[in-house]
Amino acid sequence: MDWFFRTEDTWQNFIVRVSLGVVMFPHGAMKLFGWFGGSGVSPTIEAFSQFYHIPAFLTLLVIAAESLGALGLIAGFATRLCAFGIFCDMIGAIFIVHWPNGFFMNWFGKQHGEGFEYHLLAIGMALALMITGGGRLSMDGLIAQKPYYRRISL
Repeated sequence: MDWFFRTEDTWQNFIVRVSLGVVMFPHGAMKLFGWFGGSGVSPTIEAFSQFYHIPAFLTLLVIAAESLGALGLIAGFATRLCAFGIFCDMIGAIFIVHWPNGFFMNWFGKQHGEGFEYHLLAIGMALALMITGGGRLSMDGLIAQKPYYRRISL
């Protein structure tokens, strides 16, 4: 458990963690709450099932990664787990939805959909966090420093 919460106390990790969380949260809020023009949980489950043949359970994991995982990143709580969820989410988005559209975003409206360059950036950020942890001002760092935490043995 020590490794799970341990983190390098750097501002770089803080910046990557908070940036990824802030960018991902609106995507999750669209699916979870219907905010920012989204449709909410039930319509998202229905759409993922109908268009992408994704089971409801996996759709709920996507919603959790993008909303709860993003909030976890912002707070720096369970950073590695939250980053892993977003990592898996972005891998799935590339291969299930965005791969046929190529690398680039649809800047000029000439593609059928969006490419996967954004997703690769999120994957890179998530990988960095999975390796090094949440950085400075993270709840993980506080948990790892607690003396009682280190004394717990089962």
